[in-house]
Amino acid sequence: MSNAKDGVRITELSNGVRVVTDRMASVESVSLGAWLNVGTRHEVAAENGVAHLLEHMVFKGTRRRNALQIAEEIEAVGGHMNAYTAREQTAYYVKVLKEDVPLGVDILSDILTNSTFDETELTRERHVILQEIGQAADTPDDIVFDYFQETAYPDQAMGRPVLGRSEIVRDMSRDGVMSFIGGNYAGDILVFSAAGNVEHDKVVEEVERGFGKLAPKTGAKTEAAVYKGGESRVEKDLEQLHLLLGFEGMGFHDEDFYAQQVLSMLFGGGMSSRLFQEVREKRGLVYSVYSFSAAYHDGGMFSIYAGTGEKDVAELVPVVCDELKDVAGNVTEQEVERARTQLRSGLLMSRESTSNRCEQLAQHMLVYGRPVPVEELVAKVDAVDTAAIRRTAKRLLASAPTLAALGPTSQLESYDSIRARLN
Repeated sequence: MSNAKDGVRITELSNGVRVVTDRMASVESVSLGAWLNVGTRHEVAAENGVAHLLEHMVFKGTRRRNALQIAEEIEAVGGHMNAYTAREQTAYYVKVLKEDVPLGVDILSDILTNSTFDETELTRERHVILQEIGQAADTPDDIVFDYFQETAYPDQAMGRPVLGRSEIVRDMSRDGVMSFIGGNYAGDILVFSAAGNVEHDKVVEEVERGFGKLAPKTGAKTEAAVYKGGESRVEKDLEQLHLLLGFEGMGFHDEDFYAQQVLSMLFGGGMSSRLFQEVREKRGLVYSVYSFSAAYHDGGMFSIYAGTGEKDVAELVPVVCDELKDVAGNVTEQEVERARTQLRSGLLMSRESTSNRCEQLAQHMLVYGRPVPVEELVAKVDAVDTAAIRRTAKRLLASAPTLAALGPTSQLESYDSIRARLN
C-alpha cells in the first residue's frame, strides 16, 4: 500500500515483519531501525531487567562481527547507532547516508538474529548495567520516577524499573537472556522503519534478506496494566524535595487522548503554562516544574513534577492542587488555542527530521497498525476544545492520585490531605 502524498509505503513480509518507509528525496541521509512491541512490561518479576540487558548484549558480538567491528563498521561510513528499552517497546536504530542503507540494515539484522551472547561479554555488561542502576539511584530527579511508577502500578510488570533491580541483574544468566529473546522477539511484533532518501523496494529486499528467517509468531503475553495510585515517601538528605503527583490518564485509543496532550501543554508544557507562570514566575517556589502524559496500549498517566525547597513545599502543593482543580472548571479558549498551536507546531517541525519521521512511523504502526498522516494528527489536535479540556481534567481528578516524594519530606502534607484538596 502506498501514499504518494507523504511518500509512505508499507510491505508486510511472510513472517509478519512490517516494513514501512517515508521517502524524503531532498535529504542525503536515512534513519532506519527495528522497533519491537516488547519491553519491561513483558518480563516476569524474577527477570526484571532482562529486556534492557538484552538490548545491551546484542551489540557485544555476533557470529559475523565482534563488538568492535559492529561499532567500527557503522562509524567508518559516518553513521551512528543506538538503542533503547521502554516499558512497552525496544528499539534499535541507525542513521547513515543514503548509499549506506544496505550496511545499516545488515548490521541491525545481524545483531538481532545472530548475536552470540558470549559469557565473558555478559559478565562485563551486567557490571556496566549495575553501574547504570547505581548512577540512576544517585540522581534524585531520575530515580523518583521509578518510585512513582511502582506506586502507580504496584506489584505488576508496568510498575517495575526498566533498568531492572541490581539483585536480579547481578545473577542474570545467558540462558535467561536467550529464553527472553526466543520467547519474545518475532516477526509479528517487529516494525522495520526507514525515513529519508530511501527506495522502498530496496529496503524491503534488504530486510527480507536479514529478517526473513525470524520466527513469525511470538508466544509472549502482556500483563494488563492496572492503575492503583497511592504514595511513596523516601526521606533523604538533599537540598530539594523531588515531587511527583499523578493520576490515571488516557491510553492511545482513548477518545480523550488528544485532549490530554493539549491539557498537559496548557497546564505545564511551556513558559506560558499555568504551572510555570503561577509556581515559578509569580511565586518563585521552584526552578523546575512541568506536567507530562504517558500513554500505553491499555491506559496511561497524567503527571506533574516539581523540585522545591523543604520549606517551600507547604505552599507549593496547595497551589498545584488549586490550579488543577481550576483548569477542570475554568479554562479559556485563548489558553486552549495557544496549547493547540504549540502541539501543532511541534508535529509539523518534527517532520523536518528523518529520525523523528522514522520513529513516528514505527510508533504508529505498533500502536495503530498504520501510519497516521500528519494532517490527521493536526485535525485531532485542532478538534480539542474547552469542553474537552474540562472533561479530561475532571476524569483525571476522579482517579486516586499517585504521590512520590524523595528528599526532605517533613513539611510535605499527608496523602489524605492532598487527596482531600483535589476533591
